[in-house]
Amino acid sequence: MVRTLGPITGEQIAERLNVTRAALRPDLAILVMSGMVEARPKVGYYYTGKNIMSMLTEKISKFKVRDVQSVPVVVTASTSAYDAVVTMFLEDVGSVFIVEPAGILTGVVSRKDVLKVAMGGSDLHKMPVKVLMTPMPKIVVTTPEESVLTAAKKIIDNEVDSLPVVVVANQQETKAYEVVGRLTKTNIARLFVELGEGRGGEQL
Repeated sequence: MVRTLGPITGEQIAERLNVTRAALRPDLAILVMSGMVEARPKVGYYYTGKNIMSMLTEKISKFKVRDVQSVPVVVTASTSAYDAVVTMFLEDVGSVFIVEPAGILTGVVSRKDVLKVAMGGSDLHKMPVKVLMTPMPKIVVTTPEESVLTAAKKIIDNEVDSLPVVVVANQQETKAYEVVGRLTKTNIARLFVELGEGRGGEQL
């Protein structure tokens, strides 16, 4: 009714539905809070044109990576492939980031990378992780200020389980990234669950 006849007052809606204005007040309040309907004094209620999906997309777009990111799991380039696997197991992650002593990102190693080497018969104890890592600049990264929606699209498009969250380090000659976090599919799924349960809006 609001979509086809709006703007329309609460009294006019009540009259058409043959109910009292007081009876409609809670329902109209919910519609206004949901964003599907807006109200203006002396004008009435009108339809905003938003549906549930567009409102969900709008809300998700407001979240930044920094709102949902996890603590990064890192090892150095001299770490053995075996110790990298142990780190993945203990931290319950699918990949580890390889960093220089200053925390500068140099590579990433996933369980798939280690599995390929292990199936080839190589000794994981003797192999440094830098031999099998995916090096920079081939790594897809995200930043704390990037939207979760944009970062999630990177994960899907590049078929990876997680992204390193980075900031530009102070390097005079070459561009370098310092690892400050980790964005995973689990982080994104948790955000969806919280939004579905009516939580997750505290950061906005």
